[in-house]
Parts: sequence; structure tokens; C-alpha cells
Amino acid sequence: MTAPAPTALIPAKQRPGDRLFSGSALVAGSLILAVLAAVAAFLVIQSVPAVTTDPDDISILRGANIVEYIGPLVFGTVWAAFIALVLAVPVAIGIALFISHYAPRRLAQGLGYIIDLLAAVPSVVFGLWGGNVLAPAIQPLYTWLEQNLGWIPLFAGPASGTGRTILTASVVLAVMILPIITAICREVFLQTPVLHEEAALALGATRWEMIRMAVLPFGRAGIVSASMLGLGRALGETMAVAMVLSASGGITLNLISSSNPSTIAANIALSFPEAYGVNVNVLIASGLVLFAITLLVNTIARIIVNRRKDFSGAN
Repeated sequence: MTAPAPTALIPAKQRPGDRLFSGSALVAGSLILAVLAAVAAFLVIQSVPAVTTDPDDISILRGANIVEYIGPLVFGTVWAAFIALVLAVPVAIGIALFISHYAPRRLAQGLGYIIDLLAAVPSVVFGLWGGNVLAPAIQPLYTWLEQNLGWIPLFAGPASGTGRTILTASVVLAVMILPIITAICREVFLQTPVLHEEAALALGATRWEMIRMAVLPFGRAGIVSASMLGLGRALGETMAVAMVLSASGGITLNLISSSNPSTIAANIALSFPEAYGVNVNVLIASGLVLFAITLLVNTIARIIVNRRKDFSGAN
């Protein structure tokens, strides 16, 4: 007997609605790339005068070159965001695990609503809270840290008398990014296959051991994605940092002194109203550096997530 000839595949007929939807999706995706390219082109074009002009003719540089001006701002931006991430991620993971695997359903729903609402609070509110409530309240702690842990470079004095330090700004940033990281981690943890959890419990694992063996490995890429999303907001946060941080410039690792590096976004917000001429181009050049840092962070996060996309529900 001869084998039957394979049946030719008949292409599916596209309806007008399908073509309209696919075309709209293509236009939307292309529009995002076009806007991103337009922003990048604007920043590059406007930054050229800041590089080509003699630094002595730019008053905002105060005798330094553009690298010496932007360098401390880059350090302050990355340093504050890094501290905020270190403070926020463990707390966010703990809250997400409590909501997804420990709390009763009604309590978990209420906490979920509160977390989502915190993510919508304007940054100005966090700035007012950080400058008027948190800074005075945490200042005695800085004095204690100087007296007892002053031998550590991070806590070497003199302690700030106002509490408006890089550490206070980082705490405010940590509170701001906490709802974002928590919400994403919670959704990722809830996507853990039930069979994986039941298999771990059937083998005699405790609830924490089950979470450590099944939930956390499954949600690792989602945790990275949530952390990088929070880091992106911390890097670009403007008003909260400007309202809390008492910046003096320079590069220092001291967290509790009155000598604090500023951030790029806060420096632009505070300096732009009085800037004129090439000074505006210098601020735009610093914005270009912030744009590049944010793009680099998101690219690294995407690479990390793609390496584990087959094992994660984050995508």
C-alpha cells in the first residue's frame, strides 16, 4: 500500500477585524520605538553644545569640566538607588510571600489593595513626609551610629543635624518602590504551579522549605524584573529626593553626614529654573547620562529574565 499524500495546509482566512488588530498592534509597537528614538535624538542634539563649548564659558560648571560636573551626580544617583534597592527588596519579598502563602484570604485581599494604593501615592507626598517627619525622627539614630559605629566609613561623622542625608533620601526611595516590587512579586509567587508546592509538602517539607525549594526558584526571574523596575523608578525620582536631600556635591560613601552627593534628576529640577544658555544644555547632557543608565539597567534585567524564561511565569 502506498502512503496517502499529505494534505496541503490551507491558510486561515483573515477577517477584517484580524487585519485591523494586527495593524494596530504593529503601529503601537513601532510608535514606542519611534518615541524612544526621538527622545534619544533630542537629548544627543541638545547635549552637543555642552561638550563643544569652552568650560570656562559655562557658569554652572564653576571652573570644572562637564565630566567633573556630571560624575558626582552619576555617583549620587546610583548610590541612592542602590541603597534603596537593598532596603526595599527583602521587605517586598517578605510581604509578597506573606500575602501569597501565609495570610488568610480576606487579610491577603486587604493587604493587596493597600499595596496597590501605595503605588499610586504622588512622589511629592513622600517628599513632604521624608523631609518633615522622617528626617527629624531619624536624626538621633545618626548620632548614635556616629558614636558607636563611627569606625565604619559609612557611618563616619560628623552626623547631620537635620537628618537630610543620602540615607534618608534612600529610605524614602525604598518606601516609594516597595509597592511596585511587592505587587509584581506577589503575582509571580501566585503563579507557582500547585503541583510543585504539593510535591514539596508531600515529601515532608515545611512551608518555609516548600517556599525555598519551589516558590523562590520559580519566581527568581520575576523578582529580578520587579527589582529592576523599582530601580528604574529610584534612578529617575526627582521631587522626593529634591525635597529630602540636602546636597553639597562631591563623592562620598558617608551616609549620615551633611556632605551628600546629589542625584541627576534632583539637580536638574533644582537648577533648571535659573539655567540659561549653554547651562541648559549641560543639564540636558546630564539627563542623557541618566537616560543611558536607565536603558542599561533595563537591558541587563531583560537579559537576566530571558535566561530563565522557560522556568518562570514572569513573562
